[in-house]
Amino acid sequence: MKILILNGPNLNLLGKREPGIYGSATAEDIFNEIKQQHPTVIFTYFQSNVEGELVNKLHEVGFDYDGIVMNAGAYTHTSIAIADAVAGIKTPVIEVHISNVYAREEYRHKSLMAKNCMGIITGFGMKSYALAVHHLLSK
Repeated sequence: MKILILNGPNLNLLGKREPGIYGSATAEDIFNEIKQQHPTVIFTYFQSNVEGELVNKLHEVGFDYDGIVMNAGAYTHTSIAIADAVAGIKTPVIEVHISNVYAREEYRHKSLMAKNCMGIITGFGMKSYALAVHHLLSK
């Protein structure tokens, strides 16, 4: 089984950025923990602050991988291009968010890609990623 963990803008700052909201773990910490918990799964990690690079990565793996766990960051609420990329691929995508986006600013309450995703996990901190992986492995 192959799973991509895909992070969008500003998630390269995890561990430094607003630890009261996002915690102190880095993206590398999360990725390593997930790999350790599931040694038989092939995981790939990709992060970009550039919308087109995220679209390109979805196109690249969207017909060969078994699942994608995606935190598109602020692009969740603004990117029609990423939403269209998710709709256009075969690989199931689970949208994740570290914080509870519905307990934050109103503009964060709308996801343009949610309707094209298998589901959404929001508000469980870094465990949101592990919950998404768990679901992909149980299907």
